[in-house]
Amino acid sequence: MKVTKMDTNIRVNHEDLKQYVTEIFIGAGLNSRKSQMVAEHLTKANLRGIDSHGVTRVRNYTDRLRSGVVNHDQDVKIVKDSPAAALIDGCNQLGILTATDAMNIAIKKAKDNGIAIVGVKNSNHCGMLADYTQRAAEEDCVSLVTTNAPPNMAPWGGRERYFGTNPISYGIPGYQGKNIIFDMATSVVARGKIKLALKNNEEIPLGWAITKEGKPTTNPEEAMGGVVLPVGGPKGYGLAFYVEVLSGLLTGASFGPYLGRPEDLSTTQDIGHFFFVMRADVFEDIEVFKERMSQLSEDIKKVPLAQGFEKIYLPGEIEANHLIERKENGIPLSKGVLEELQSLGQVYNTKCKLSRV
Repeated sequence: MKVTKMDTNIRVNHEDLKQYVTEIFIGAGLNSRKSQMVAEHLTKANLRGIDSHGVTRVRNYTDRLRSGVVNHDQDVKIVKDSPAAALIDGCNQLGILTATDAMNIAIKKAKDNGIAIVGVKNSNHCGMLADYTQRAAEEDCVSLVTTNAPPNMAPWGGRERYFGTNPISYGIPGYQGKNIIFDMATSVVARGKIKLALKNNEEIPLGWAITKEGKPTTNPEEAMGGVVLPVGGPKGYGLAFYVEVLSGLLTGASFGPYLGRPEDLSTTQDIGHFFFVMRADVFEDIEVFKERMSQLSEDIKKVPLAQGFEKIYLPGEIEANHLIERKENGIPLSKGVLEELQSLGQVYNTKCKLSRV
């Protein structure tokens, strides 16, 4: 594999990285099809610049597979089914696999009926939500996806964990394929970014998290032992609450402090996901809708800039730019992440080799 150095990172070709990660998951016991699905998702996260949800997750996923706490060979089961809704049992397989199946089911139901909702229980961490809302947008559907997560965030005013970072993502089909993809944690930052900072021996900004004593910190190790903070204070708390209801309570999955933690290799997680998908032409002709989306986007771009800003970005535009740049110039991996992948490659006897130039 060809890699080049850039700053303190090493650049890796995205196709080579995907193949390398695929071979790791095959070695960890997944079949070829599922390994490719997981590797493609994780690599796509890195391509979009969401490195906290990319290949840095490989070790935890494979540890959970190897320990047997996550199932290797189960497929999802539809527990309840109707023309516009379904409840899915993820059967404790990797969450990326379950969420991909759930979104595909939601898209099909929406295309047949105009609108669909799909709930998931008994799942695991499902990676980057933007991958699923992008899938819907490519099928000319508007979508909203949520997932709950193990407790790392206090309710507004508290200093003990109750909610996860509880992300929410939406996707909207745009004119000439310029889809709008929004993906955010309801915390100030995804906890995975704190994990990545710890792995890379970096400080975190003030305001991301507090220690277990309730004090602000820039130390990622202290932050991991404390709690992350809701984005926008009480507003983020309100959104996290709603995500918990959609993902956990409505689906019958676990919620709040009752979810299993990914680092605990002795317990399942029972994470819940929620998918809402609607055809973009339920009210307007699809081409009319897309032309109006184009006008909306162009109007926003023309708004006069505030002091200190050089450009107005549409939701997901920065990530789309990362994808173009990283496909051309490679995915930057830190020394810590690269060494971890190389170690896993040795454990699982990958044929593809990560090499420096």
